[in-house]
Amino acid sequence: MIKLVFCCRRKPEMSREAFQKRWLDVHGPLVRKLREQIPSMKRYVQSHSLPDEVSEAVRAPRGALEAFDGITEVWFDDLESLGGDGGEAARAAAIQLLEDEGKFLDLPKCHVFLTEEHEIF
Repeated sequence: MIKLVFCCRRKPEMSREAFQKRWLDVHGPLVRKLREQIPSMKRYVQSHSLPDEVSEAVRAPRGALEAFDGITEVWFDDLESLGGDGGEAARAAAIQLLEDEGKFLDLPKCHVFLTEEHEIF
């Protein structure tokens, strides 16, 4: 499977709590609603980061950068289904999702990339 990984940073004016509520309660249901228009999406998961002080114990010893506010993972069967022609409905749904992301994400500070999973256990 191919997985889109989206490392999310909230808009600077949003608190972590407001961001997570907006992402889960508004964007999540929008993705669910639009799934029929983008049938190549097989699975969608949001992982919300815990407060900084909780993550500090694993971040600091590694000298890692500050944590993202969360990650989104979206699974697809293969690259063809991800980039294939999903038709006008899929394009419209993708535009709608991007427009919504711009309302709560600091998009230039987010990272997004494709991966291929290799399950170890």
